Amino acid sequence: MLKHYKITITGKVQGVWYRKNTLNKTKELNIKGFVKNLDNGDVYIEAEGHENELNTLLDWCAKGPEFSKVDTVCFKESDLEYFEHFEILH
Repeated sequence: MLKHYKITITGKVQGVWYRKNTLNKTKELNIKGFVKNLDNGDVYIEAEGHENELNTLLDWCAKGPEFSKVDTVCFKESDLEYFEHFEILH
């Protein structure tokens, strides 16, 4: 069953290749949606996929890429938007 998660990651998550690594991870997990930086320094993800893959993504988000330092990962379930691919928004 497909689900849609809205995810916010706080900490040192900008300028550390977080978005690019998220793109790579979502391709590996066959997750659709987008990732973008927020003006307040957080990273925001909307992701659609099967619950197991989304939970794997959440686990990865908590660790992040090598030079990141994640403080919190918050998410909530939302209505499906049926994204066709995953992309980095600027």
